[in-house]
Amino acid sequence: MKTDRTPLVTGVGKAPTGISGFDTITGGGLPLGRTTLLVGGPGSGKTVFALQFLVNGVQQHNEPGIFVAFEESSQRILDNASGFGWKLKPAQRKKLHFLNAQPQPDLVQSGDFDFCGLLAALQAQAQSTGARRIVFDALDMVLALLPDPQAQRREIYRLHTWLLARGLTGIITLKADTDDTHAVSQQPFGFMQFMVDCAVILKHSVVQGVSQRSLRVQKFRGSSFDENESPFLIGNGGLEVAGARTLDNVDTQVTTERISSGVERLDTMLGGGYYRGASVLVTGFSGTAKTTLSGAFVQAACQRGERTLFVSFDSEGGEVIRNLASVGIRLAPFVKNGILRMASARTISGSAETYLVRIKALAQEHRARCVVIDPVSTWSKSGTDLNTHSVAERLIDWSKADGTTLLCTRLLDEMSSPAEGSSPLQLSAQVDTWIHLNYLVQAGERNRGLSIIKSRGTAHSNQVRELILSDSGVTLADIYTAGGEVLMGTLRWEKERAERVASEAVEVARKLKRVRLDAEEAELEVRVKSLQTELAAKQIEKALLLSSSKSLAGDVSRDRTRLEELRGADATPPTRSGGVP
Repeated sequence: MKTDRTPLVTGVGKAPTGISGFDTITGGGLPLGRTTLLVGGPGSGKTVFALQFLVNGVQQHNEPGIFVAFEESSQRILDNASGFGWKLKPAQRKKLHFLNAQPQPDLVQSGDFDFCGLLAALQAQAQSTGARRIVFDALDMVLALLPDPQAQRREIYRLHTWLLARGLTGIITLKADTDDTHAVSQQPFGFMQFMVDCAVILKHSVVQGVSQRSLRVQKFRGSSFDENESPFLIGNGGLEVAGARTLDNVDTQVTTERISSGVERLDTMLGGGYYRGASVLVTGFSGTAKTTLSGAFVQAACQRGERTLFVSFDSEGGEVIRNLASVGIRLAPFVKNGILRMASARTISGSAETYLVRIKALAQEHRARCVVIDPVSTWSKSGTDLNTHSVAERLIDWSKADGTTLLCTRLLDEMSSPAEGSSPLQLSAQVDTWIHLNYLVQAGERNRGLSIIKSRGTAHSNQVRELILSDSGVTLADIYTAGGEVLMGTLRWEKERAERVASEAVEVARKLKRVRLDAEEAELEVRVKSLQTELAAKQIEKALLLSSSKSLAGDVSRDRTRLEELRGADATPPTRSGGVP
């Protein structure tokens, strides 16, 4: 369930720590010119936090700092911190000062001392260096040497008053058992939590064999803050806090751009592919081609020239590349040219919080626009259900804020249902698109099926398609049903073959009919031609007959006229009263 967070309200100035995530949950950093108490058990990261605060103050804000070490020597602290890569320039190194304040053996024996001399020395150094930040590391080590609680309180108040008078932004670290947060104030020096303006509790525990680190801001005078526990880790760059966004952050830029899933017909089922910046979950049993579908997405992203991060928890990166090549997905060239970065669980180990922070760091370092985590369900075995759910929420939150298109796979065991209601991750409720892969056993065969359970903002297909893997890649077959059941494998092949034979038979019949009609047409055309010829002959014969009749009539008339001329007949024919001519 997503936790509602209100915008942080600040009434005091903040000194940014530069620690990734911490300044977010405190709304800007530690109280400026005031004192912060860091409480935690051994190995909880107090010294790293305090030293990183000083280093970032010098590097990012040009604020000189002083580190007062009561437990370890200055050189030892520097040696321990050398692995974090906090490389200060020569001019910057002069602004970070270390004071070795470890109790001397004679002081330990007498137990009679105060901070006057130490504070006088610090006063002189702060004035000469212009220090704005100061750290008292492991103050409990020296306080424990005082003879009674009254003396301890006296020196603590002396130190606190000195800090407030100088306006220095100070950090005091103390050892305490933080497993029971409510009991921290009951421990020695626990009353310091009431004096300081800000108190941060750091925890380091082992849950189900997995190391877990978290911190919680217990109080922050004059400012609101995220009161929940936030996981953190100590990585190559120091301490990193996995804080979630607050409502005062700028909303994520929403886009309508679609990007390919790597499978053309799946893009069609999705109405054009995934949305840019969307979160996608692919669930399925072992062997249902979750990794293959992820590989197709990665190949498509790399072909578009988008930098991509592929995190595998099942196999080494090289094994993934080799296996995907068997189905026509070639990722090796993209690894070679630097567009694709492969990471495996063997290089990222630890708790779910560790996975999240490391993956975020890898993605930012690689400037990845697409990230694949295969399978993310591994995280459910790396801590408590609450932590795992929190990490999943932060994962989605981070990808959306960063505009990264995220594809996660989740392995279902044989007893799970697609609803994954019992999953501590509960990614299905948070992701934008959920694709489920399963097996369908028919006629002695096990075939892969793909269905889109949800895809926000898209008119996606509700059909179950057969997922086919071949040397040429990943394809989705057309749906075939018989008796209300989806056919796959050989049953689908037989159905396709029967339809193809029927179609060919129809085509042959159509061609035969056309040939017959063409023959009949030709025959009729011949007959029409013959009749036309006969008609023309009859018309000619008729014309000749008429012409001959007219000619004969003319000849008869002319012969009669000639005969009358030969007989000398009158022009006027004789009448009956005049006698016979």
